[in-house]
Amino acid sequence: MPETIASPQKKSLLAKFLQEESAGGILLVGASLLAILLANSPLAHIYELLLGTPVAIQIGTLQISKPLLLWVNDGFMAIFFFIVGLELKREFLEGELSNARKIILPGLGAIGGMLVPAAFYIALNLDDATALKGWAIPAATDIAFALGVLTLLGSRVPTSLKIFLTSLAIFDDIGAILIIAFFYSNNISFGALAVAAFCIVILFLLNRFGFSEKGFYIAMGTVMWIALLKSGVHATLTGVILAMFIPIKANGDSSNSPLKSMEKDLHPMVAFLILPTFAFCNAGISFSGIGLEQLLHNVSLGIALGLFLGKQIGVFAFCWLGIKLRITELPKDVSWTSLYGTATLCGIGFTMSLFIGSLAFEETGVNLLFDERLGIILGSLVSGIAGYVILRSSLRRRGSTSDRHIP
Repeated sequence: MPETIASPQKKSLLAKFLQEESAGGILLVGASLLAILLANSPLAHIYELLLGTPVAIQIGTLQISKPLLLWVNDGFMAIFFFIVGLELKREFLEGELSNARKIILPGLGAIGGMLVPAAFYIALNLDDATALKGWAIPAATDIAFALGVLTLLGSRVPTSLKIFLTSLAIFDDIGAILIIAFFYSNNISFGALAVAAFCIVILFLLNRFGFSEKGFYIAMGTVMWIALLKSGVHATLTGVILAMFIPIKANGDSSNSPLKSMEKDLHPMVAFLILPTFAFCNAGISFSGIGLEQLLHNVSLGIALGLFLGKQIGVFAFCWLGIKLRITELPKDVSWTSLYGTATLCGIGFTMSLFIGSLAFEETGVNLLFDERLGIILGSLVSGIAGYVILRSSLRRRGSTSDRHIP
Protein backbone atom coordinates (compact mmCIF):
# COMPACT_ATOMS: atom_id res chain seq x y z
CA MET A 1 0.00 0.00 0.00
CA PRO A 2 2.74 2.57 0.79
CA GLU A 3 4.27 1.94 -2.66
CA THR A 4 0.92 2.65 -4.32
CA ILE A 5 0.66 6.00 -2.53
CA ALA A 6 4.27 7.03 -3.19
CA SER A 7 4.24 6.27 -6.90
CA PRO A 8 1.79 9.02 -8.01
CA GLN A 9 3.69 11.52 -5.89
CA LYS A 10 6.96 10.64 -7.62
CA LYS A 11 5.33 10.91 -11.02
CA SER A 12 3.87 14.31 -10.20
CA LEU A 13 7.24 15.60 -9.03
CA LEU A 14 8.89 14.37 -12.22
CA ALA A 15 6.14 15.89 -14.36
CA LYS A 16 6.52 19.20 -12.52
CA PHE A 17 10.27 19.20 -13.15
CA LEU A 18 9.88 18.43 -16.85
CA GLN A 19 7.39 21.30 -17.23
CA GLU A 20 9.81 23.85 -15.80
CA GLU A 21 11.36 26.13 -18.45
CA SER A 22 14.69 25.94 -16.68
CA ALA A 23 14.76 22.12 -16.55
CA GLY A 24 16.51 21.80 -19.92
CA GLY A 25 19.16 24.28 -18.84
CA ILE A 26 19.69 22.41 -15.58
CA LEU A 27 20.24 19.14 -17.45
CA LEU A 28 22.64 20.88 -19.85
CA VAL A 29 24.69 22.16 -16.92
CA GLY A 30 24.62 18.74 -15.24
CA ALA A 31 25.71 16.92 -18.41
CA SER A 32 28.51 19.44 -18.98
CA LEU A 33 29.79 19.15 -15.40
CA LEU A 34 29.71 15.35 -15.62
CA ALA A 35 31.76 15.46 -18.83
CA ILE A 36 34.33 17.79 -17.24
CA LEU A 37 34.55 15.58 -14.13
CA LEU A 38 35.09 12.45 -16.24
CA ALA A 39 37.71 14.19 -18.40
CA ASN A 40 39.65 15.12 -15.25
CA SER A 41 39.33 11.78 -13.46
CA PRO A 42 41.00 8.36 -13.73
CA LEU A 43 38.08 7.45 -16.04
CA ALA A 44 39.21 9.97 -18.67
CA HIS A 45 40.45 7.25 -21.03
CA ILE A 46 37.05 5.51 -20.87
CA TYR A 47 35.33 8.82 -21.71
CA GLU A 48 37.60 9.28 -24.75
CA LEU A 49 37.08 5.67 -25.85
CA LEU A 50 33.31 6.15 -25.60
CA LEU A 51 33.38 9.24 -27.83
CA GLY A 52 35.63 7.49 -30.33
CA THR A 53 33.57 4.29 -30.51
CA PRO A 54 33.07 3.52 -34.22
CA VAL A 55 29.42 3.16 -35.25
CA ALA A 56 28.56 2.03 -38.78
CA ILE A 57 25.36 1.51 -40.77
CA GLN A 58 25.53 -0.25 -44.14
CA ILE A 59 22.85 -1.02 -46.72
CA GLY A 60 24.37 -2.66 -49.78
CA THR A 61 27.21 -0.47 -50.99
CA LEU A 62 25.97 2.53 -48.99
CA GLN A 63 27.93 2.82 -45.76
CA ILE A 64 27.94 5.48 -43.07
CA SER A 65 30.76 4.98 -40.56
CA LYS A 66 31.60 7.57 -37.93
CA PRO A 67 32.79 7.72 -34.32
CA LEU A 68 30.01 8.17 -31.75
CA LEU A 69 30.92 11.84 -31.26
CA LEU A 70 30.19 12.67 -34.90
CA TRP A 71 26.94 10.68 -34.87
CA VAL A 72 25.83 12.96 -32.06
CA ASN A 73 27.07 16.11 -33.79
CA ASP A 74 25.74 15.23 -37.25
CA GLY A 75 22.66 13.16 -36.36
CA PHE A 76 21.31 14.38 -33.03
CA MET A 77 21.96 18.00 -33.95
CA ALA A 78 20.00 17.58 -37.19
CA ILE A 79 16.96 16.84 -35.01
CA PHE A 80 17.79 19.90 -32.90
CA PHE A 81 17.92 22.07 -36.03
CA PHE A 82 14.65 20.49 -37.16
CA ILE A 83 12.82 21.74 -34.09
CA VAL A 84 14.54 25.12 -34.48
CA GLY A 85 13.18 25.21 -38.04
CA LEU A 86 9.68 24.30 -36.86
CA GLU A 87 9.78 27.10 -34.30
CA LEU A 88 11.05 29.56 -36.93
CA LYS A 89 8.24 28.71 -39.36
CA ARG A 90 5.55 28.90 -36.66
CA GLU A 91 6.82 32.24 -35.35
CA PHE A 92 7.00 33.78 -38.83
CA LEU A 93 3.52 32.57 -39.79
CA GLU A 94 1.57 33.00 -36.56
CA GLY A 95 3.85 34.19 -33.77
CA GLU A 96 5.63 37.35 -32.72
CA LEU A 97 7.73 37.44 -35.89
CA SER A 98 4.61 37.70 -38.08
CA ASN A 99 4.39 41.38 -37.02
CA ALA A 100 7.00 43.32 -39.00
CA ARG A 101 7.11 46.11 -36.42
CA LYS A 102 7.99 43.69 -33.62
CA ILE A 103 10.87 41.98 -35.41
CA ILE A 104 12.99 45.07 -36.08
CA LEU A 105 14.45 45.44 -32.56
CA PRO A 106 15.45 41.78 -32.00
CA GLY A 107 16.60 41.61 -35.62
CA LEU A 108 18.94 44.56 -35.09
CA GLY A 109 20.15 43.06 -31.81
CA ALA A 110 20.89 39.73 -33.49
CA ILE A 111 22.89 41.41 -36.28
CA GLY A 112 24.98 43.36 -33.77
CA GLY A 113 25.28 40.27 -31.61
CA MET A 114 26.88 38.36 -34.48
CA LEU A 115 29.04 41.04 -36.10
CA VAL A 116 30.72 42.56 -33.01
CA PRO A 117 31.72 39.26 -31.30
CA ALA A 118 33.15 38.02 -34.60
CA ALA A 119 35.09 41.29 -34.89
CA PHE A 120 36.54 40.82 -31.38
CA TYR A 121 37.70 37.32 -32.30
CA ILE A 122 39.14 38.34 -35.68
CA ALA A 123 41.02 41.28 -34.12
CA LEU A 124 42.80 38.91 -31.72
CA ASN A 125 43.51 36.22 -34.34
CA LEU A 126 44.18 38.29 -37.46
CA ASP A 127 47.73 36.99 -37.87
CA ASP A 128 46.83 33.31 -37.41
CA ALA A 129 45.12 31.81 -40.46
CA THR A 130 44.42 28.55 -38.63
CA ALA A 131 42.83 30.23 -35.62
CA LEU A 132 40.70 32.44 -37.89
CA LYS A 133 38.64 29.36 -38.77
CA GLY A 134 36.86 29.86 -35.43
CA TRP A 135 35.65 33.43 -36.12
CA ALA A 136 31.96 32.42 -35.91
CA ILE A 137 32.19 30.64 -32.54
CA PRO A 138 31.34 33.68 -30.33
CA ALA A 139 28.57 34.81 -32.73
CA ALA A 140 26.08 32.24 -31.39
CA THR A 141 23.61 32.47 -28.48
CA ASP A 142 22.33 29.44 -26.56
CA ILE A 143 18.60 30.12 -26.15
CA ALA A 144 18.07 27.20 -23.74
CA PHE A 145 20.66 28.50 -21.27
CA ALA A 146 19.74 32.18 -21.71
CA LEU A 147 16.03 31.57 -21.11
CA GLY A 148 16.91 29.26 -18.23
CA VAL A 149 18.78 32.07 -16.47
CA LEU A 150 15.94 34.50 -17.24
CA THR A 151 13.45 32.04 -15.72
CA LEU A 152 15.41 32.02 -12.46
CA LEU A 153 14.26 35.62 -11.96
CA GLY A 154 10.64 34.47 -11.76
CA SER A 155 7.51 36.53 -12.35
CA ARG A 156 9.42 39.83 -12.18
CA VAL A 157 10.50 39.31 -15.79
CA PRO A 158 8.04 41.10 -18.12
CA THR A 159 6.62 39.02 -20.96
CA SER A 160 7.90 41.56 -23.49
CA LEU A 161 11.49 40.90 -22.34
CA LYS A 162 11.08 37.14 -22.80
CA ILE A 163 9.64 37.73 -26.27
CA PHE A 164 12.56 40.01 -27.14
CA LEU A 165 15.16 37.44 -26.04
CA THR A 166 13.38 34.56 -27.79
CA SER A 167 12.97 36.54 -31.03
CA LEU A 168 16.61 37.64 -30.94
CA ALA A 169 17.71 34.04 -30.44
CA ILE A 170 15.60 32.96 -33.41
CA PHE A 171 17.33 35.48 -35.67
CA ASP A 172 20.63 34.38 -34.15
CA ASP A 173 19.79 30.78 -35.12
CA ILE A 174 19.08 31.90 -38.70
CA GLY A 175 22.50 33.55 -38.76
CA ALA A 176 24.15 30.40 -37.40
CA ILE A 177 22.41 28.27 -40.03
CA LEU A 178 23.63 30.55 -42.83
CA ILE A 179 27.16 30.59 -41.41
CA ILE A 180 27.27 26.78 -41.31
CA ALA A 181 25.89 26.53 -44.86
CA PHE A 182 28.31 29.02 -46.43
CA PHE A 183 31.47 28.81 -44.33
CA TYR A 184 31.66 25.30 -42.82
CA SER A 185 30.84 23.09 -45.79
CA ASN A 186 33.64 21.67 -47.93
CA ASN A 187 34.58 18.99 -50.51
CA ILE A 188 31.25 19.41 -52.28
CA SER A 189 29.84 16.35 -54.09
CA PHE A 190 27.43 17.58 -56.76
CA GLY A 191 25.97 14.10 -57.25
CA ALA A 192 24.92 13.93 -53.60
CA LEU A 193 23.64 17.52 -53.80
CA ALA A 194 21.47 16.51 -56.77
CA VAL A 195 19.88 13.78 -54.65
CA ALA A 196 19.24 16.34 -51.88
CA ALA A 197 17.72 18.73 -54.43
CA PHE A 198 15.42 15.93 -55.66
CA CYS A 199 14.29 15.36 -52.06
CA ILE A 200 13.48 19.07 -51.73
CA VAL A 201 11.33 18.91 -54.89
CA ILE A 202 9.41 15.93 -53.47
CA LEU A 203 8.94 17.75 -50.14
CA PHE A 204 7.63 20.79 -52.00
CA LEU A 205 5.11 18.66 -53.91
CA LEU A 206 3.98 16.90 -50.72
CA ASN A 207 3.36 20.28 -49.10
CA ARG A 208 1.81 21.82 -52.23
CA PHE A 209 -0.75 19.02 -52.62
CA GLY A 210 -1.70 19.03 -48.96
CA PHE A 211 -0.15 15.78 -47.72
CA SER A 212 -0.28 15.89 -43.91
CA GLU A 213 1.03 12.40 -43.13
CA LYS A 214 4.21 13.07 -41.15
CA GLY A 215 5.79 9.74 -42.09
CA PHE A 216 6.25 10.83 -45.74
CA TYR A 217 8.13 13.93 -44.67
CA ILE A 218 10.33 12.07 -42.17
CA ALA A 219 11.23 9.39 -44.75
CA MET A 220 12.20 12.00 -47.34
CA GLY A 221 14.09 13.98 -44.69
CA THR A 222 16.11 10.88 -43.81
CA VAL A 223 17.14 10.39 -47.45
CA MET A 224 18.06 14.07 -47.69
CA TRP A 225 20.14 13.82 -44.47
CA ILE A 226 22.17 10.94 -45.96
CA ALA A 227 22.62 12.85 -49.22
CA LEU A 228 23.82 16.01 -47.47
CA LEU A 229 26.08 13.93 -45.23
CA LYS A 230 27.79 12.63 -48.37
CA SER A 231 27.69 15.98 -50.18
CA GLY A 232 30.08 18.02 -48.04
CA VAL A 233 27.30 20.43 -46.98
CA HIS A 234 26.75 19.97 -43.26
CA ALA A 235 24.00 17.40 -42.68
CA THR A 236 22.40 19.32 -39.80
CA LEU A 237 20.96 21.74 -42.38
CA THR A 238 18.56 18.91 -43.29
CA GLY A 239 16.59 19.71 -40.15
CA VAL A 240 15.94 23.32 -41.11
CA ILE A 241 15.13 22.53 -44.76
CA LEU A 242 12.73 19.73 -43.80
CA ALA A 243 10.96 21.93 -41.22
CA MET A 244 10.14 24.55 -43.86
CA PHE A 245 7.93 22.02 -45.71
CA ILE A 246 6.00 20.64 -42.72
CA PRO A 247 2.41 21.95 -43.11
CA ILE A 248 1.17 24.23 -40.35
CA LYS A 249 -2.41 23.21 -41.21
CA ALA A 250 -3.78 19.87 -42.39
CA ASN A 251 -6.34 20.32 -45.20
CA GLY A 252 -6.95 23.90 -44.13
CA ASP A 253 -7.94 22.83 -40.62
CA SER A 254 -6.16 25.12 -38.15
CA SER A 255 -7.01 22.80 -35.26
CA ASN A 256 -4.98 20.00 -36.89
CA SER A 257 -1.38 21.16 -37.27
CA PRO A 258 1.31 18.62 -38.19
CA LEU A 259 3.95 21.29 -37.50
CA LYS A 260 2.71 22.10 -34.00
CA SER A 261 2.19 18.46 -33.07
CA MET A 262 5.72 17.54 -34.19
CA GLU A 263 7.14 20.51 -32.32
CA LYS A 264 5.28 19.48 -29.17
CA ASP A 265 6.29 15.81 -29.49
CA LEU A 266 9.96 16.52 -30.18
CA HIS A 267 10.55 19.29 -27.63
CA PRO A 268 11.00 16.96 -24.60
CA MET A 269 13.39 14.71 -26.54
CA VAL A 270 15.48 17.68 -27.69
CA ALA A 271 15.50 19.43 -24.31
CA PHE A 272 16.04 16.38 -22.11
CA LEU A 273 18.01 13.97 -24.32
CA ILE A 274 19.60 15.47 -27.43
CA LEU A 275 21.06 18.70 -26.01
CA PRO A 276 22.32 17.13 -22.74
CA THR A 277 23.90 14.28 -24.77
CA PHE A 278 25.54 16.82 -27.07
CA ALA A 279 26.87 18.75 -24.06
CA PHE A 280 28.17 15.56 -22.45
CA CYS A 281 30.03 14.58 -25.62
CA ASN A 282 31.51 18.01 -26.34
CA ALA A 283 32.15 19.74 -23.00
CA GLY A 284 34.68 17.31 -21.52
CA ILE A 285 37.99 19.19 -21.36
CA SER A 286 40.96 18.31 -19.20
CA PHE A 287 42.37 21.05 -16.97
CA SER A 288 45.62 19.17 -16.48
CA GLY A 289 48.54 21.55 -16.92
CA ILE A 290 46.32 24.59 -17.42
CA GLY A 291 48.05 27.91 -16.82
CA LEU A 292 48.03 31.57 -17.75
CA GLU A 293 49.35 30.76 -21.22
CA GLN A 294 46.29 28.63 -22.02
CA LEU A 295 43.87 31.18 -20.57
CA LEU A 296 45.42 33.99 -22.62
CA HIS A 297 45.73 31.96 -25.83
CA ASN A 298 44.48 33.99 -28.78
CA VAL A 299 41.71 31.47 -29.54
CA SER A 300 40.32 31.05 -26.01
CA LEU A 301 40.68 34.77 -25.25
CA GLY A 302 39.06 35.78 -28.54
CA ILE A 303 36.07 33.55 -27.87
CA ALA A 304 35.69 34.57 -24.21
CA LEU A 305 35.91 38.30 -24.96
CA GLY A 306 33.70 37.93 -28.02
CA LEU A 307 30.97 36.25 -25.99
CA PHE A 308 31.21 38.47 -22.92
CA LEU A 309 32.07 41.91 -24.33
CA GLY A 310 31.22 41.51 -28.01
CA LYS A 311 27.71 40.17 -27.45
CA GLN A 312 26.61 42.78 -24.91
CA ILE A 313 28.13 45.67 -26.88
CA GLY A 314 26.80 44.44 -30.24
CA VAL A 315 23.25 43.63 -29.12
CA PHE A 316 22.79 46.75 -26.99
CA ALA A 317 24.48 49.20 -29.38
CA PHE A 318 22.48 48.08 -32.43
CA CYS A 319 19.21 48.16 -30.44
CA TRP A 320 20.08 51.63 -29.08
CA LEU A 321 20.88 52.88 -32.57
CA GLY A 322 17.59 51.55 -33.96
CA ILE A 323 15.59 53.24 -31.21
CA LYS A 324 17.60 56.46 -31.53
CA LEU A 325 16.86 56.54 -35.29
CA ARG A 326 13.16 55.88 -34.47
CA ILE A 327 12.91 52.81 -36.69
CA THR A 328 11.85 50.76 -33.66
CA GLU A 329 11.04 51.29 -29.99
CA LEU A 330 11.83 49.93 -26.54
CA PRO A 331 9.37 47.13 -25.65
CA LYS A 332 6.66 47.81 -23.11
CA ASP A 333 7.74 47.37 -19.45
CA VAL A 334 11.40 47.00 -20.51
CA SER A 335 13.95 49.49 -19.13
CA TRP A 336 17.31 50.31 -20.68
CA THR A 337 19.09 48.50 -17.85
CA SER A 338 16.95 45.39 -18.40
CA LEU A 339 17.72 45.53 -22.11
CA TYR A 340 21.43 45.77 -21.33
CA GLY A 341 21.18 42.84 -18.90
CA THR A 342 19.47 40.77 -21.57
CA ALA A 343 22.16 41.74 -24.09
CA THR A 344 24.78 40.50 -21.60
CA LEU A 345 22.83 37.26 -21.19
CA CYS A 346 23.13 36.71 -24.96
CA GLY A 347 26.83 36.03 -24.32
CA ILE A 348 25.86 32.51 -23.23
CA GLY A 349 26.83 30.72 -26.43
CA PHE A 350 27.34 27.25 -25.03
CA THR A 351 25.55 24.70 -27.25
CA MET A 352 25.72 26.50 -30.61
CA SER A 353 29.26 27.77 -29.95
CA LEU A 354 30.46 24.24 -29.15
CA PHE A 355 28.81 22.98 -32.32
CA ILE A 356 30.36 25.62 -34.57
CA GLY A 357 33.69 25.09 -32.79
CA SER A 358 33.59 21.39 -33.63
CA LEU A 359 33.03 22.28 -37.29
CA ALA A 360 35.83 24.86 -37.30
CA PHE A 361 38.50 22.84 -35.54
CA GLU A 362 37.72 19.22 -34.73
CA GLU A 363 36.18 18.13 -38.03
CA THR A 364 38.83 20.02 -40.02
CA GLY A 365 41.61 18.26 -38.10
CA VAL A 366 42.92 21.47 -36.53
CA ASN A 367 44.16 20.77 -33.01
CA LEU A 368 42.74 23.80 -31.20
CA LEU A 369 39.75 22.10 -29.59
CA PHE A 370 41.00 22.67 -26.03
CA ASP A 371 41.29 26.44 -26.49
CA GLU A 372 37.91 26.60 -28.18
CA ARG A 373 36.00 24.88 -25.37
CA LEU A 374 37.84 26.76 -22.63
CA GLY A 375 36.92 30.11 -24.18
CA ILE A 376 33.28 29.07 -24.63
CA ILE A 377 32.91 27.92 -21.02
CA LEU A 378 34.59 31.03 -19.58
CA GLY A 379 32.71 33.50 -21.80
CA SER A 380 29.34 31.81 -21.27
CA LEU A 381 29.81 31.50 -17.50
CA VAL A 382 30.78 35.15 -16.97
CA SER A 383 28.00 36.35 -19.31
CA GLY A 384 25.39 34.28 -17.47
CA ILE A 385 26.43 35.52 -14.03
CA ALA A 386 26.76 39.17 -15.11
CA GLY A 387 23.46 39.12 -17.01
CA TYR A 388 21.65 37.61 -14.03
CA VAL A 389 23.07 40.20 -11.61
CA ILE A 390 22.20 43.14 -13.90
CA LEU A 391 18.67 41.88 -14.56
CA ARG A 392 18.01 41.09 -10.91
CA SER A 393 19.01 44.63 -9.96
CA SER A 394 17.07 46.31 -12.78
CA LEU A 395 13.88 44.30 -12.28
CA ARG A 396 13.73 45.43 -8.66
CA ARG A 397 13.25 48.92 -10.05
CA ARG A 398 10.73 47.78 -12.63
CA GLY A 399 8.16 50.32 -11.52
CA SER A 400 10.48 53.23 -12.34
CA THR A 401 9.96 54.94 -15.71
CA SER A 402 13.04 57.16 -15.66
CA ASP A 403 15.21 54.35 -16.96
CA ARG A 404 13.20 54.23 -20.20
CA HIS A 405 14.53 57.57 -21.46
CA ILE A 406 17.03 57.23 -24.31
CA PRO A 407 20.55 57.67 -22.88
